[in-house]
Amino acid sequence: MQATVPECIGTALFAVAILHTFAASRFERLAHRHPAHAGLWHLFGEVETVFGFWALVFVLFLAGYSGLDQAVSYLEAQSFTEPMFVFVIMVIAASRPILVLARTLIEGLARLLPGPFNVTLYFTILALTPLLGSFITEPAAMTLAALLLRDGVLTQQVSNRLRYATLGVLFVNVSIGGTLTPYAAPPVLMVAGTWGWDMSFMLTTFGWKAALATLVNALGVTALLYRELSALPVQARAAATGMPLPLIATHLAFLVSVVVFAHHPVVFGGLFLFFLGVTQAYQRHQDRLILREGLLVGFFLAGLVALGAQQRWWLQELLVGLDPRALFYGATALTAITDNAALTYLGSLVEGIDDGFKYALVAGAVTGGGLTVIANAPNPAGFAILRERFDGGAISPLGLFVAALAPTLVAILAFQLL
Repeated sequence: MQATVPECIGTALFAVAILHTFAASRFERLAHRHPAHAGLWHLFGEVETVFGFWALVFVLFLAGYSGLDQAVSYLEAQSFTEPMFVFVIMVIAASRPILVLARTLIEGLARLLPGPFNVTLYFTILALTPLLGSFITEPAAMTLAALLLRDGVLTQQVSNRLRYATLGVLFVNVSIGGTLTPYAAPPVLMVAGTWGWDMSFMLTTFGWKAALATLVNALGVTALLYRELSALPVQARAAATGMPLPLIATHLAFLVSVVVFAHHPVVFGGLFLFFLGVTQAYQRHQDRLILREGLLVGFFLAGLVALGAQQRWWLQELLVGLDPRALFYGATALTAITDNAALTYLGSLVEGIDDGFKYALVAGAVTGGGLTVIANAPNPAGFAILRERFDGGAISPLGLFVAALAPTLVAILAFQLL
């Protein structure tokens, strides 16, 4: 494997960024101990800023090593459509009319199921919302599920066990739940056109297995936490009244339109500006838009794109040398330290591969998508929304990894044995 100097530096900085994500909580503690520089330590403690910061370091290095024009050309050669799309879809999906509709449907279904309402609501969110990601895209599904959990069960004084178990299952279920269609999950989207995967293929090859694993994971974590969930007082929630149906329909139209034009930033960017105008015109029916959270997630993903492009020299060589079974487990493990969409994209560049290779690569990539915050593009969105419910406003990367192991094992069994 021959690597250029920029590729070596890019890989080294990528490794540093990964280590930085695991040390983010330490910077938050430093902010409390040294208030004079709290702002700086808080900046380093924001997981969403980590990859953006180290990508900036890499670009500055590239400017010094190859010249400013070369650094600018490098950035312009990368596709930042996905970070922009995730930002836009997060903000729209988290708007009050969309959440009112989602909450009404989810709670209505939860009330039809037998058992305490907190238990059935929890199960419904974790079982159903991730599968919606196959139709409204995974970032939108993650945003909806995280907000419903944050404003529902996780508003209570719950244990860390419940918090981390919920997070692990949510991240894994969203990662595999977007595989019913060829356009909603980023790792599938990167290869579906190249390999000719259509809706029928995805449903019969991946979708039913993913749906079964999602259901098993939701049932398992609900059964595990049944006693604690059923003991929680039911949240006193005001009925969702006064929301005009035409406004809900308008927001849904924006959501669907952005999904349809997900590959065309000029189009969905223009739609987003119109959406902002509508929210201002009907401000009394809106909550605060999650612009800050969305921008942080977009910044995170943009940094991942800028640094991830420098990992091709070792990732592609590694992938080519594996047989399908080893590739599946290798992709599952590699996804934990690199975005799964980047992993499948690199695989799509390999020529002369068979169907077994293709299946193993994509199945492994989505299976490992819940192990870390960087493993799957929608994870930073859930991280940004839910972290305020964790002690100190920080989520332990190790805690997430451990919590995601069991649901990841279920996904492994589904994709390897069924």
